[in-house]
Amino acid sequence: MTQPHAIIAGAGIGGLSASLALARIGWRVTLLERSPVLEEVGAGLQLSPNASTILREWGILDKLGRNALEPEAIRIRRAKDGAILTHIALDDARARWGAPYLTAHRADLQRALMEKVADVPAISLRTNMNVAGFASSPDGVVVAAKHGLINLQVEGDMLIGADGVRSMIRDRLSLMPDDRPIYSNRTAWRATIPADLVDAAFLVPESNLWLGSKAHLVHYPLRGGDVVNVVAIVEEKFRIEDNRDFWSTLGDAGYLLKYFANWDVRARRLLQAAPEWRKWPLFDRNPLPNWASGRIALLGDAAHPMLPFLAQGAAQAIEDAAALAKSLESRDSIEEALQAYSSARRDRATKVQSQSRNQATIYHLSGPAAFIRDMGMKALGPEGMLARYDWLYATPHGAQGTARADEDVSAS
Repeated sequence: MTQPHAIIAGAGIGGLSASLALARIGWRVTLLERSPVLEEVGAGLQLSPNASTILREWGILDKLGRNALEPEAIRIRRAKDGAILTHIALDDARARWGAPYLTAHRADLQRALMEKVADVPAISLRTNMNVAGFASSPDGVVVAAKHGLINLQVEGDMLIGADGVRSMIRDRLSLMPDDRPIYSNRTAWRATIPADLVDAAFLVPESNLWLGSKAHLVHYPLRGGDVVNVVAIVEEKFRIEDNRDFWSTLGDAGYLLKYFANWDVRARRLLQAAPEWRKWPLFDRNPLPNWASGRIALLGDAAHPMLPFLAQGAAQAIEDAAALAKSLESRDSIEEALQAYSSARRDRATKVQSQSRNQATIYHLSGPAAFIRDMGMKALGPEGMLARYDWLYATPHGAQGTARADEDVSAS
């Protein structure tokens, strides 16, 4: 029997995860990445248990090692004076959700995934490959790509679009009318600060969330406490430019410090310590009715880009990858498997998208509404706050059972 062959457009966290998941069930994979070099970029991310349980199964947590930090708690503060609204202990995260709650640098996770991919002969990663078009038939798919000035064609049994929020594959599929990225009127300012530049209190292994009017701040230590990851999300207008490079640009620290001028002095000292700020305008898209068409399907941000207020972008892409492999493993028809994958994942991902949008509003309240929010958090207490995330952090629906837990992906 001929080994089935998947083509994946995009070698970010979603594409790398999908390649590993498919290789585990016997597929050959060609990863097409438009960047000439697969750079390790970004800032910190949170790997909640719904993602870490899958990464553990794949052997990725072992590769992350000390670069993945297990926070002891989540501390939520009021912006103006730093008053603690709630302190949520995470010491029973493994028992409660079946896997650890972790923080890591995106570059470290990407590196761990790439190292695993490099160990798998069935996966071929090809960089500087711009997907220009594709065609699907009952017999397979043909992908047209450009490698520099050279036009190429790659043939396979299916195509997975993991090419991000501005997905060309999603656009070409035209799965619903008026489908375009939507700017949230919010921008994420990100920085990584060396540990010796911040107060010792910021090196405690906790995830910290500060809530203010039209802004919030998240910070936690990374890489064994060597650095502190900081994300400041503010409401601001942004002029959309027609190029892909605007996603990460240098930010004016003076502008940001003025925005936080009325915040507690401890928060302002942390912001002042950042050697450099990068700006990410925050986009999402409206939910699709279907993620698949014939032998083509979407995954990760291409299928369900979401705002970061539940810290689920990477986690949901990892869930997608596991669910895709599970669906293909249990069905002979690729078309039926891709439709089943879409059905298994769509409702959950749509709910996470919706809840992320709602959380954006809640985080940035002001005046009486913010007071009511704060009192509500205090009334719920730590246990009540934890319970609100059980639906999200528990074993993800449709994402398990892609291989034996002790099976080594490199054997595929």
